[in-house]
Amino acid sequence: MNNPPQGTEFQRKVWSELLLIPEGKTLSYKEIANKIGHPNSARAVANACSKNPMPKKIPCHRAIRSDGSIGGYSAPGGVSEKFRLIEKERRGSRESYETRI
Repeated sequence: MNNPPQGTEFQRKVWSELLLIPEGKTLSYKEIANKIGHPNSARAVANACSKNPMPKKIPCHRAIRSDGSIGGYSAPGGVSEKFRLIEKERRGSRESYETRI
């Protein structure tokens, strides 16, 4: 990303990891925490997602809860928009949110 957003080092790690999640796929907050080397920081990952200043460029909608539920979404449209984005991307990869859980 040419102009990365301002944030803490932890937030920037989370946002960078979100950019690596392929379209049509999701990872849990816990999986993201593990990938960035902070295995006990799932809640902090969720918090970093909620502080994402560029939700159209940094796909925080691809981060979900460990139980498979959708979690929150702070971008305009809220949780219904998060669900819509996940479904739209999954249609392209032929996997729906319902078939994952």
